[in-house]
Parts: sequence; C-alpha cells; structure tokens
Amino acid sequence: MGEVFAHELAKKGCNLVLIARSKDKLDCLSSKLELKYRIKAISLPMDLTDSNASKLIWSEVKTRGIDIDILVNNAGAGTLESFSQINPSRILNEIQLNITSLTELTRLFLDPMIKKENGIIINVASMTAFQPTPYMAVYGASKSYVLSFTQALWAENRGKGIRILALCPGETKSSFHTSSGSDHLKGNRMEPIEVVKAAFRGIEKGNSYQIAGKSNYIMSLFSRLLPRKMVLNIAANMFKK
Repeated sequence: MGEVFAHELAKKGCNLVLIARSKDKLDCLSSKLELKYRIKAISLPMDLTDSNASKLIWSEVKTRGIDIDILVNNAGAGTLESFSQINPSRILNEIQLNITSLTELTRLFLDPMIKKENGIIINVASMTAFQPTPYMAVYGASKSYVLSFTQALWAENRGKGIRILALCPGETKSSFHTSSGSDHLKGNRMEPIEVVKAAFRGIEKGNSYQIAGKSNYIMSLFSRLLPRKMVLNIAANMFKK
C-alpha cells in the first residue's frame, strides 16, 4: 500500500521522502518514481521499530532542508496468534511500530504544518479498530488507538488548514497476511489502489476517518449495533486458526 501511495502522490507532482527497512527496495522505487514522474524521491532506510527512528527521520529531513506537506503513516505489523503464545519482543515491536512511531512522527511534523496553516496527515488504521480482535489482540488494540488518536487530532485542528484522516481498510492484497500469519483468512481482499483512492476521497471531503469499501462500511455498523458479546464471539470465530 505504501508503494501505491508513493505512485499516486508522485503522479500528482509531489516530491517524496520514502521510509522503510529495505535500502535496496527503497532505492529501486525512488529511481522508478523519479524516472516515470519527473519528481524527486529520497529514500531513507529506517526501521520504525527502533525507538530512535522518529527522531532520526526528523533530524535527517531538517538537515536536508525539506518541508513535509503530506505525512502518510502507513507502516504496520500484526500477529495472528493467542496473545500468550506471541514472543514478547514481537509484541513490543508491534506497539512501537503501530503506536509509538506513528505518534512521534505525527507530533514532529504536525507543528510545522500548523505554523504554515497547511498540511495533510493520513494515519492508516484498520477495520479491526472498530472492535476488539481476538487472536490479534495487540494489532486490533493498536489500530483502535490510531483511529481514536487521529480523530481527536482532526477535531483539535479543524479550521487550521490541516486535514487529518484515519484510513480504515479491511483485508487488502499485500504482504501483511504472510508476515502476520493470517494468510488463511480468505475474505474479499481489496486492491491497494482502491484503498489509496478511498483515502484521497476522505481527505477531499474533510472526513476524520474513511472506511475503504462499501461492504467494509456495512460491517463496521454491525460492530456498533450488535451486542458486544456477539461481536466478540463472531470476531473470535473469524480469526481463530
């Protein structure tokens, strides 16, 4: 999804700063984007599970004299397993990536946007943000944080020229399912481009959050209208291996 965001923003004429762990993949993507769209794309290899990553990114961007007008916090990780069976270090890495780094980067880049009275922040949450997620307890809870946090910032910054959106996709075709151990969940997976375009629609409308896909929107209503116990039992049966 991050690669699709990069292509769509480059298509609109945006210069880019790309951040991910793999230097080779980032450099390759940067070269392709520059050649295809005639924009400038800088690759910053960084592991966002590192507690110092956000500060290092901020320092590097400032050193290069780059002003960030659009921030997309897209990186995320999850694990499909009973909580008691997950390696504690993996749990902490998920929290660092999904919550801490996202929060720090938002804080660092929001202030200059407020001063300029212009900017866009897109934080990628998930459909799991709308209810507890048995067997993906940490992931679901982290995405609930992203949704709540982002909507609060939307309310704080209305009228300041800043557009802030929590993007809530459902199952999407990506490497997430393999890395999280959820590849057996064979739902109707959306194409990443559909999710990215949903984000742009949400920004244009001034929404605080945007659910990608009509069927996912309907599913989000179930979690709000059905009894909590029923929702939890449905989710547990859905995610249990």
